Amino acid sequence: MDTITHTLFGLTTYGAINKNEMNEKTKRALLFSSLVGSQIPDIDVIANVTETGRIMEQMWHRGLTHSFFLVPMWALIIYAIAFLIWKRKDKLIFFIACLNVFIHNASDALNAWGTGVFEPFSQVRVTFGVIPIVDFVIWVAILLGFLIIRVKKEILRHKIWRIVWCFILIYVAVQSIQGYIILNEANEGYEQVALSASFVPSQFTVIGKKEQTINLYSANIWSKNRLLETVISSEEASLEPLFEKNPKAVVLMEWAPFVVVVETDERLGVYDPRFLRNGESFLFEYITLTE
Repeated sequence: MDTITHTLFGLTTYGAINKNEMNEKTKRALLFSSLVGSQIPDIDVIANVTETGRIMEQMWHRGLTHSFFLVPMWALIIYAIAFLIWKRKDKLIFFIACLNVFIHNASDALNAWGTGVFEPFSQVRVTFGVIPIVDFVIWVAILLGFLIIRVKKEILRHKIWRIVWCFILIYVAVQSIQGYIILNEANEGYEQVALSASFVPSQFTVIGKKEQTINLYSANIWSKNRLLETVISSEEASLEPLFEKNPKAVVLMEWAPFVVVVETDERLGVYDPRFLRNGESFLFEYITLTE
């Protein structure tokens, strides 16, 4: 998910806590724990300051720092910092940090980019593709919760935020069920399949590969699939020159579920078809063959 959504998740988990009998220091520690927990897995972007980090960007971002196995470690670090600042030993501070780190990692795995939730024991990138990286349905749900709090001051705030969270969980569950059905149907006709959620709820883009042919089509469970684009991958092309001159291409080959190989008189490269828009993918690594 994007940084704004992760921040909103942190604020709403904090808002869902009943703080009526808490002192100010505990409240501040909880807010700190919620916000930092919702963001800390993205600390891996620091790796981009190094040359190796810039080459490995796709593999490092959402890698080890997003692992489920590191959730309690991050929470413990956040709890320790909060204790040093506010001197509070409330277990809820640790729990809310755990919850927000877990939500960050789980929500990232739900979109098309993919997340290394099982690192370091597995390098597999988990990607369900059932919600977009920026989900406006979630934003609207949170905005409505905020507006209700402003208008209906007699309703306890934490109850409203809990209702908002129930809606978000139901929405994600419905999207996941639809994505699962669509993906299962696609698996029958292709050797490899990936899914990418549209910004419109219940709409998905299916990317299916069979031999050299990759089809992208719009799908939902209510109507007939609509073909968006067909591309041909040059599977017989030798990629050694590409790998020698552009190490990012090696990373992309390892990271993406599958790639399209492009070989023309001008360029040799590979791109991730999940991010193909108007004939171009923003994850495209290539070399120029002409001077």
